[in-house]
Amino acid sequence: MKIMDEVEVIAEKDKYAKHGVHKGMQGVIWDERKIDGCWLVLIPQYGAKKDIAEIGIKEEDLMLLPNGINVKINEKIKKLFESTESH
Repeated sequence: MKIMDEVEVIAEKDKYAKHGVHKGMQGVIWDERKIDGCWLVLIPQYGAKKDIAEIGIKEEDLMLLPNGINVKINEKIKKLFESTESH
C-alpha cells in the first residue's frame, strides 16, 4: 500500500470504533509512511461534511479498493452505529 491508495476497513475493532470508524468504511491513505504497521487513513464523508476520522489503521485491517471509494457508504455505516448507540 502507498499514499493516496483507496482502502476499506475490513475489521471491526474497539480502537477504531472509539474514533467513529467501523468495518466497511472507506478512505484514503493520507501519509507516505507506514508507522508500527499502521497507515494513516482519512475516512471522509460526502461533500463538505466534516471527515469522520484521520486514524492509524493496521495494514492487515485494510483492503485496497481497485474501483475507488464511495464515501456515501461511510455515512450509512455511521448512521447505523449512531442509531444503535442511542438505544
